[in-house]
Amino acid sequence: MAGAALTVPLVAVILRRGYGLGAQAMCGGSLHEPLLTVAWPGAHLGPMGLEGAVRLGMRKELEAIADPDEREQAVRAATAAAEENARALNSASMFELDDVVDPADTRELIAATLAAAAQHETPAPRSRFIDTW
Repeated sequence: MAGAALTVPLVAVILRRGYGLGAQAMCGGSLHEPLLTVAWPGAHLGPMGLEGAVRLGMRKELEAIADPDEREQAVRAATAAAEENARALNSASMFELDDVVDPADTRELIAATLAAAAQHETPAPRSRFIDTW
């Protein structure tokens, strides 16, 4: 909740996984809230952990598979497809991220973003409503 009331520059870097409300909270409430939102090439983003999403979303289809080994194979195949769709580059192509960056360039990019933010006048603090429910 505190992230929603930040008045300092916020930069979000997704290193590996960004799932659900945890990722949203770490980004100040939205991927569009930070001054810069980037991810490393191997990062994945999604509404929840991918295997859990597959098991939940395909529950009826999976229950219809009698053989446990075949069921797990179906889960692995669907999870692999979900991982392909959750890649950071796909999120960037949908404008959820500003860019997918080389990890070696991350420090320089953050420093440049904060330097640019420091040149702007700080707006007066505003009262924000935070609904905890």
